[in-house]
Parts: sequence; C-alpha cells; structure tokens
Amino acid sequence: MRAPLLAALLLLGAVPAWAAEEPSGCDKFKWPIERERAALTAPDRAKLASGGEIAALPSTGVTLALAAPADAKLPTPPERAPKEGTFAGFTSVKTAPKAGLYTISLSAGGWVDIVQDGHFVKPKAFSGATDCEGIRKTMKYELSASPFVLQVSGARENSISIAILPTE
Repeated sequence: MRAPLLAALLLLGAVPAWAAEEPSGCDKFKWPIERERAALTAPDRAKLASGGEIAALPSTGVTLALAAPADAKLPTPPERAPKEGTFAGFTSVKTAPKAGLYTISLSAGGWVDIVQDGHFVKPKAFSGATDCEGIRKTMKYELSASPFVLQVSGARENSISIAILPTE
C-alpha cells in the first residue's frame, strides 16, 4: 500500500513543475517583439560596466556587464533576492525620458527592478518565452519624465543585453 501511495505523491509533486513551464518559441510572446529583438541583437550595442550611466535612451540595446550580487553594489536591494551563483548589475538613465509606456527587454533570464523617484516601478505587462534567439523576456513600464535606475539580478551569465524602447 505504501508503494502506490508514494508513487501517487511523486506524480502529484511533478505536476506543478510541468504546469509552470514557460512558453517556447518566438511566436509565444504576448505582443510583437521584432523591434525589441533587433535592438537586443544589434551589432552596435553600447557596452556598459555595472554602475555605468546612459545619458539618454539609446535607439538600440546595450550590453551590461554583471558581477556577483555582493560585488554589484546595487543602489537598492532587489525586490527578489538573487540566487547563489547568479549575477547582478545596474545602470542609471540620467536624462529623463518622455513620460509614457516603455518596453524593457532582456536577452536572457533575470529579475528587473526599475527605481524611479525613490520607488520601485511595477511592470504593467510581462511576456517571456524560452527558445527565442536574442530575447528572453519583455516588460512594459509606465515611466514618468525623470531619471531612473534599471537593476538586473538573478542572471546566469556575467553580461546581458537590455533594450529600453518607447512603446509604439
């Protein structure tokens, strides 16, 4: 009697992991990603060290160097604690963007915190998919016309491409 019960419990435990699988493929994003994907893979992406500043929003993506979370010196503790063995970093956008809706996209998995006027800005929408070359996730944020800090944590690699584009 114990063996069938144990087998049933093991199978039930596997269901949440299976059910939580993310969509796979570029066609699984909730909105068109062609512009963001092009920005993330553009050959002329600027390279930034963690803590570097972006004077004004670039029309293409940037590649941000990341460090171990303890060495990243994030200005604000991330809302989600980074896992052991991951990387983190940040950049400051010093020139205030025009107020409006922006997509912030990442080439790989990671947690994004946007800090503007001393507060976390929550995403208005999120979409992500695995197995789409050049882009892993994209989020929409309503930004005000003031400088902000973009923090990335929980990334598996020591650099990540980021695109910050006004929503069309």
